[in-house]
Amino acid sequence: MASSPLFPDSKPKLVGIARLASDGESLRQGHDVEYFTLPVRSLLNRCTGVRMPFTWTINPYRGCEFACKYCYARYTHEFMELRDGVDFEQKIFVKQHAADLLRQELRQVKPGEEIAIGTATDPYQPAERRFEVTRAILEEFARHRGLEIGIVTKSNLVLRDIELFQQIARNNRLFVNITITTLNVDLARMLEPRAPRPDLRLEAMQKLSQAGIPAGVICAPVLPGITDSPRDLEALVKATAQAGGKYIFANSLFLKPCSAAVFLPFLEKEFPQLIESYRQRYKDRAFLSASYRRRLSQLMARLRQKHGIRSDYDRYSQRTHPAAAAASEPSDQMKLF
Repeated sequence: MASSPLFPDSKPKLVGIARLASDGESLRQGHDVEYFTLPVRSLLNRCTGVRMPFTWTINPYRGCEFACKYCYARYTHEFMELRDGVDFEQKIFVKQHAADLLRQELRQVKPGEEIAIGTATDPYQPAERRFEVTRAILEEFARHRGLEIGIVTKSNLVLRDIELFQQIARNNRLFVNITITTLNVDLARMLEPRAPRPDLRLEAMQKLSQAGIPAGVICAPVLPGITDSPRDLEALVKATAQAGGKYIFANSLFLKPCSAAVFLPFLEKEFPQLIESYRQRYKDRAFLSASYRRRLSQLMARLRQKHGIRSDYDRYSQRTHPAAAAASEPSDQMKLF
């Protein structure tokens, strides 16, 4: 197949990941989404920032078809000279030879160093049904022992790999984190147009827990005036407890300029009464105020206690949405694993 002419010859010469992306072959077209191969040189990425909440990250794909309006990871396409924020959800890059690369690179991982899968793209997005990059990675993990692995997803496709998770968990520490921002199906469809419904995600978490896989909920991002009412957050905490979730943590919206370019027009259309408030909150920062984040953290702690989500899993589940750490901003939120 010929490469898609995403990068006309008139543009400056591309290097690194941008050049590799431009050489990718088109795998499918349709539904305004196109898939490309991406011949990467490395799969395991070391987090070097002092506030990073994990040591290593793995993202099986670049880009994510779920098209969440608030997604902070849109900036990752800019490394490939794709600077339209919508490209992130319409041009999905499939990493090649993932398991082979991981096999070579795992020798770098020391005991106690955590590996997070899905920090910048969902490992169970629709592409995974066809290309199975995530499954290949998990099959490689199943051959090892002594690792600490966390997965973050919005997809009930994660249930496909329950038996594989059980194999991995016999010799490694594994957590599966299901992201749910709201239980309101209509609101979720607006915010996360192509992601599975929240009830399906909750059911997936329940089935994972029943299968003996440590699983819980990450409520991130919490959106001021949209998903942050105590009533709505309590409904999610209660539902998590009733479904057997081992933990639930929350983190507020992290809004980088590339994300704001997509999110703010959406907000102006769907929640016009909030647009000015958001512009003021984020006019000179990507984070909400420390006082807001502190109130959210305290509220979630009270709700967890009220609904009986208290266990030894807490100390492994104290890292939440990776955006907060990635931007080198102090945070009183919990960790992911």
